[in-house]
Amino acid sequence: MVAGGRPLNRKRRMRVLIVDDESVIADSLATIFRASGFDARSVYSGERAVELAPSFEPDVLISDVIMRGMTGIEVATYVRQNFPACRVLLFSGQAATSDLVIASDNKGYRFDMLAKPVQPQVLLDYLKGCASELGAKASGLAEKASI
Repeated sequence: MVAGGRPLNRKRRMRVLIVDDESVIADSLATIFRASGFDARSVYSGERAVELAPSFEPDVLISDVIMRGMTGIEVATYVRQNFPACRVLLFSGQAATSDLVIASDNKGYRFDMLAKPVQPQVLLDYLKGCASELGAKASGLAEKASI
């Protein structure tokens, strides 16, 4: 399988890009994911995610939906267009999200969605599923993916 149009190197760790305008959430998730064997990067805006994606080439994007500037759905759409194999998980704690999700669905973009607050173990389980699907070998994933 390929991620972002390139062959997935089975020896490299799965790359996870976390986007949230609440830096504490983004950084905490990145720390947890790195400790669990993933190559995780955190950014605090949709614009920064779009800047970083071409060089980072994420296998999984995890993004808040409601942010200043670019929304998580706009970031997810960009990533899906440029990295079709990248899995996308959106999360939000705001009711306004439903209108954005419906608009995205109407344009043909469907993304996995969770409501905030999200427990880190739920996200780790999601990443484990992605790793299986992508064929990525996250070092020590099975042993480390518990909190």
